[in-house]
Amino acid sequence: MNILILQGSPRANGNTAWMAEECRKAAEAAGHTVTLVDVGHKKVAGCMACEYCHGKGNGACVQKDDMQEIYPLLAEAEALVLAAPIYYFTMSAQIQAPIQRIYNMQKPGKLKKMALLLSSYSPNVYDGAIGEYQGIRKYWGVEDTGVVTAKIDEQKTDATRNRILDLVKAL
Repeated sequence: MNILILQGSPRANGNTAWMAEECRKAAEAAGHTVTLVDVGHKKVAGCMACEYCHGKGNGACVQKDDMQEIYPLLAEAEALVLAAPIYYFTMSAQIQAPIQRIYNMQKPGKLKKMALLLSSYSPNVYDGAIGEYQGIRKYWGVEDTGVVTAKIDEQKTDATRNRILDLVKAL
């Protein structure tokens, strides 16, 4: 399976990056083709709701930024894993922009499955991010293969790694 992981933390060696990397390693070990994109360090602007993509653009976004590197990966992905830190009850802005910009595609072409990895310093702050993820997944009509959350005392632990391994088995 062709898996795309969008890692949305600006902290290169942070907890979310660790979760995304563990997911990548486990998926590759299981024989999947995996691309991990660090969108936390890409220059991706948010959607302007200009509707160019649904008119003159014929599906292409009017904005030309690092999202141009991500669109072909999305078009080929059979599974999409979103990895994000929670910044004040929602996913980080660094991953929100690419999520919004997928609007021009309506649904990535070959996508069948999705998963979500979330890290935070606090417990009980995941509902908004999980709700957004579930809304997108249901809108696209793709299978949910799981959500792994890790609060401060669960980060970079064997227990969290094992939950990620279980999630990858569902991919």
